[in-house]
Amino acid sequence: MKILLIGGTVFLGRALVDEALRRGHEVTLFNRGQAGPTPDGAEAVRGDREDEDALRALAEGRTWDWVIDTCGFEPRIVRRSVRALAGHADAYAFVSSFHAYADWPTKAVDESFPRHACAPDASPDDVPYNALKAGCERAVEEGFPERALIVNPGIIVGPGENVGRLPWWLETIARGGRVLAPGSPDRAVQLIDARDIADFVLDRLAEGGTGRYLTTGVRENTTMGELLAACVDATGAGTELVWADERFLQDHGVAPWTEVPLWVPTGPESAGAWTASSAKALAAGLRCRPITETVADTWRALVEGGHPRPKYLQGATPVGLDKDKHDAVLAAWDARGSRA
Repeated sequence: MKILLIGGTVFLGRALVDEALRRGHEVTLFNRGQAGPTPDGAEAVRGDREDEDALRALAEGRTWDWVIDTCGFEPRIVRRSVRALAGHADAYAFVSSFHAYADWPTKAVDESFPRHACAPDASPDDVPYNALKAGCERAVEEGFPERALIVNPGIIVGPGENVGRLPWWLETIARGGRVLAPGSPDRAVQLIDARDIADFVLDRLAEGGTGRYLTTGVRENTTMGELLAACVDATGAGTELVWADERFLQDHGVAPWTEVPLWVPTGPESAGAWTASSAKALAAGLRCRPITETVADTWRALVEGGHPRPKYLQGATPVGLDKDKHDAVLAAWDARGSRA
């Protein structure tokens, strides 16, 4: 196949490019050239997707079987790309998010659940941030009716992760000593490796598949205990995990999700966070590797390099607990235990 990939040098985009090249596809990347190098074997076209002149120059005299869009965040900008490419590609695959669904994370969503209200030409000033992906999807569906593949990943991990959630845990645990862990080790989580999404998307493209798929791990495919134990094993650091009560952590000003990555406190507002259904994608061929393999490969990638370093940012919010704050909260937890 001839594939145009918007983005393609970071994390999931890089995983898609690597797998597409391995399968022998002809791959063109369209990006600004700022996030990472172009993988060997792919053609690079430099340009900004917000620039209509750059989009016209990209499309002039070219056609592709598929466009894969891994970096669309604003509907009005995605719509611009879609309109520029509608006459130059047979179909359009868009990587969206669970955030498109209005009931996530309070409910265990699947493809039948309603999406946020968001127009296909919306800007970030028009709607809440979580609604933007729904507008992006509508922009794609509007420009490629019956020819769109929408994938809605949950939390993506794996080698080259650019946000830094799993890398933060690995690097923190690799320092050794005692490390705070949130809540119960039996708390289920639901993660998927970027490489498994790449395999699924390319399989669907090869089959001409369109439609919508939630693409995350099987429900509750690991626990926080298993995940962090895999980090200890991968790093070989012999670190002791200290499981602290969720309420205690919050009372001491520890922010879930950002300061302690992948920690979602138990409660009705997060009841569906780790229970979305990927049954449709699994029936269509999605395969999910063991989390221990993902953790080990992510650590190896961090040690060996070959990927851009994680940003350790979620938007503008730092990811990871400051070491001084970590040590102070750990000392307070120890003191609480001794008083008991």
